Amino acid sequence: MRDKDLKSKLHRILIGFAVGIPMMLLTYVPLEPPVPMPYLMLIVSAPVFLYLSYPIFSAGYHALKNRNLSMDVMYSMGIGVAFVSSLFGTFGIVLSDEFLFYDTAILLATFLMMGRYLEARAKGRTSEAIKKLIGLQPKTAIVIRGGKETEVPIEYVGTGDIILVKPGERIPVDGEVVTGESYVDESMITGEPIPVLKKTGDTVIGGTVNTNGVLRFRATKVGKDTVLAQIIKLVEEAQGSKPQVQKIADRAVAYFIPAVLAIAILSFVIWYFIMGNSLLFSLTTLISVLVIACPCALGLATPTAVTVGIGRGAELGILIKNGEALEISEKITTVVFDKTGTLTEGRPDVVDIVAINIKEDELLGMAASLEKNSEHPLGKAVVKKAMEKGAILRDVADFRALSGKGVAGKIDGKEVLVGNRMLFREKGIEYPESIRRALLGLEREGKTVVMVALEGRVAGLIAIADRIKGSAKDAVEELKRMGIKVAMITGDNRRTAEAVARNLGIDRVLAEVLPQDKANEVKKLQKSGEIVAFVGDGINDAPAMAQADVGIALGSGTDIAMESGDIVLMKDDLIDVVAGIQLSRKVMSKIK
Repeated sequence: MRDKDLKSKLHRILIGFAVGIPMMLLTYVPLEPPVPMPYLMLIVSAPVFLYLSYPIFSAGYHALKNRNLSMDVMYSMGIGVAFVSSLFGTFGIVLSDEFLFYDTAILLATFLMMGRYLEARAKGRTSEAIKKLIGLQPKTAIVIRGGKETEVPIEYVGTGDIILVKPGERIPVDGEVVTGESYVDESMITGEPIPVLKKTGDTVIGGTVNTNGVLRFRATKVGKDTVLAQIIKLVEEAQGSKPQVQKIADRAVAYFIPAVLAIAILSFVIWYFIMGNSLLFSLTTLISVLVIACPCALGLATPTAVTVGIGRGAELGILIKNGEALEISEKITTVVFDKTGTLTEGRPDVVDIVAINIKEDELLGMAASLEKNSEHPLGKAVVKKAMEKGAILRDVADFRALSGKGVAGKIDGKEVLVGNRMLFREKGIEYPESIRRALLGLEREGKTVVMVALEGRVAGLIAIADRIKGSAKDAVEELKRMGIKVAMITGDNRRTAEAVARNLGIDRVLAEVLPQDKANEVKKLQKSGEIVAFVGDGINDAPAMAQADVGIALGSGTDIAMESGDIVLMKDDLIDVVAGIQLSRKVMSKIK
C-alpha cells in the first residue's frame, strides 16, 4: 500500500515538472502557435493541474466539511486562485491575457506534492530499521513436543513451549533457558559486540544469534509481546505523534487563513476604492497576496523533520516514543542520573580484602560460609569472590540473619560476625586505629565495607563496589560541555555517593533518597525553573521518570524500560543520553 502511494506521488511530481517547467519557459519565448497561446496553455495545463491537485483539493474539502481550517485549505486556496485567475485572463473576464499563471499553479502543486512525497519517504525510511528487525526473526522454530523435535512455523509457537536452538541459529522468540550453555550475540538489540553467556535461568531475546552451544529454552513471550514487536510498536506510535511545535503550526493556520483573506480584501479595497487604481491592478494585488501566502514550509517542515529524526534515532538504538519528547529534549537544562544500575553496573563485586592475622583466602572463606545462607546482594558478591578464589566454605551452626546489620553464626564452635559498623557497635567490638583508617579510606573511595569478626575481635575488611560504567565519565563531561547541569540521585549513603560523583565530575549529589522520594527531588528542580531529564534503569525509577520532563530509560531493551521512559536507549550506553539530546536539538533546529 505504501509503495503504491509513493509511486502515485512520484508519478504526479514527474508529470508536474515535465509540464510546468516548459510552460514557464514558454512565457519568455515569442512563439506563434496555430492556436492562441492562452488557449493552448489552458488545454495543456488543465488535465495536468487537475491530476496533480486532486489530493490537495480533496483534503481541503474534507477539512472545511469538518469545519477545520487546515493547511490543505490554505494550499487549495493558493493554487486554486492561481488557476482560476489564469482562466479569467484566458477568457478576458476582468483580467487580460497577460495574467496567465498556469505554470505557477502547476509548479506550486508539484512542490506541495514533492513535500508530501518526501514526508512519506521519510516515514518509510524510519520503518527500514523495523523491517530489518522483523527480517531477523526466524520463520520457523524447533519445538520439543512429546519428546520429539518438530519444526513448526513461528506463528504456531506458544507461551510455555520448549524450543531447541542449535549453534549458529537465531533464537525465534523471547524465553528463559531451561538447559544448556552458550554465548549469544545480542548486538542487534543491545549494540554490545561481545556475545553474552546464557545458562539455565537466563533470558534470551528473539532474533539474537546463538553462537556456540545448544540451548533449550521455554518461550515466555511470543508474537506481539516479544521485545522486537515492542520496538516496532514503539516506533510506529512515535511516527504518528505530533510535537507541540506542530500543534502550534496547526493552530496558527486557523488564524492565518482569515488574516490572509482579510489582507487580500483590504489590499483590493485600498487600491481600488481609496487610491483609485484600476480594477485590473487591484485584483492583481488581491491574487498576489492569496498565491504568495501558500505556506509550504510551515506545513511540511515539522512532520518531515520529526519522522527523519525518530528514524535516525531508531537506527542508532535511541527509541523515541513521541514527537513531544524530541521538542522537550532540546530544552533540557539538567540531567539527573540514578546511580545504581545506571551510572554503575548494578552488580556489586569484591574489590579489596584487608586481612588481620589471617590469610585472605581464610577470611574470604569464613565470610562466604555465613553469607551463602543470605540473600543479600553484598553477601552474594562475597560468595562469588570466594568461589572464584577457590576458598574453602565450611559448615555453619546457629546461623542468624540480623536485619539491616549483617549475619552471625558459629564455625568450628567459634562465633563469627559479618556485617556493618552498626553491628560491630552494637556488639561492642573495638578495632585498632589502623583498621579505622583503612575503613575510612575504602569508604571515601565509594566502596561498601563488610567487616568480619572472629570471637569478638576484628579479623578483616572486605570492600565491595559497584563498578562505574565505562561510558559514564565521557557522557557527564560531554553534557557539561553542552552547558547542561548534571546531578546524581541515589539511596546510597552520602560518602559512597560523593565518591562516585567525584570520579565522574558530578557537582550535585542527592544521596540517601528513597525510591518513592526521587520524584519529589525532580519536582523541586522543576520548581526552581529547570527542564529535567531523568536517566534510570526503568524499574524503581519509574515515578521519577514520569515526573521528569523527559524520562530516559536504560535497560538493554527490557519491556519495563520501554514502558518507563519517553526515550529508550537500547545499547545501555550512557553516551547515547548525549546523542539523544543532540539529535533533538538538530531536529528542532531543522523545524525552526
